[in-house]
Amino acid sequence: MLTELVDLPGGSFQMGSTSFYPEEGPIHTATVGAFAIERHPVTNAQFAAFVADTGYVTVAERPLDPALYPGVAEADLLPGALVFRPTRGPVNLGDWRQWWDWAPGAHWRKPFGDGSDIAGRDDHPVVQVAYPDAGAYAAWAGRRLPTEAEFEYAAGDGAQTAYAWGDEPRLDGQLMANSWQGRFPYLNHGALGWVGTSPVGTFPPNVFGLVDMIGNVWEWTTTKYSERGHAPSENGADSSRLDGSSKSCCPTSVEPDPSLTQALKGGSHLCAPEYCHRFRPAARSPQSQDSSTTHIGFRCVVSR
Repeated sequence: MLTELVDLPGGSFQMGSTSFYPEEGPIHTATVGAFAIERHPVTNAQFAAFVADTGYVTVAERPLDPALYPGVAEADLLPGALVFRPTRGPVNLGDWRQWWDWAPGAHWRKPFGDGSDIAGRDDHPVVQVAYPDAGAYAAWAGRRLPTEAEFEYAAGDGAQTAYAWGDEPRLDGQLMANSWQGRFPYLNHGALGWVGTSPVGTFPPNVFGLVDMIGNVWEWTTTKYSERGHAPSENGADSSRLDGSSKSCCPTSVEPDPSLTQALKGGSHLCAPEYCHRFRPAARSPQSQDSSTTHIGFRCVVSR
């Protein structure tokens, strides 16, 4: 059930961009060692196998600890997750609360809360997984999560182009990644017919044969987010890494730290040029470790 691994030689490359968002700069030389990366994001079927084997309970399914959320009413400390809800029309794009909703009862099996499910979506990326959930799966699989530099290297092969495939959002008119098609956040025509996540591998692979490195779902990395520049240890010495050396894990022992923010990479099906032009290798986004949403997933790597 584990995803096949693709071996990458590693090396030095120019990381970052100065053409889009300030947090992507400065451009600098990053070096990664040889590693292997899963060909596609972890799917619902694969995560289900992990849960069945371990009895793991995801962060979104656990009651919130009042000590970690001072000032929040006890009635609001219910298990749940963030859910994207399209608006009825144009809204202020500076207020993300217009389209994100806290949904009690939402978790990876019910990504949009009660009444939703993942039936028929075994081959879609699993979502509603917080940072510790991704790390627990990686440990069970005998793998680990990638650093930001490893992900960016694998996504773009160090190419000095805006997108992984060139300097235009499409390649010869072909849609290359699952991103928002229409007017955000109220009108989405769907990417090749898919509104929301798409089955892994729906869109063309990159030069390494990897799919969905761009678009579909944002993916967790072990790199702590910084507003400008990047963490100094991008070549495998990241202190927030969650390693897996054998197929074992402690199902309920890993708790998120809401005060810590990880770097997400890859962009998602919600990325739209007028709001989130981040379906590019250099793009990055901050997310607290306790966050579970309908557009964040992950994949694993192995050091070589």
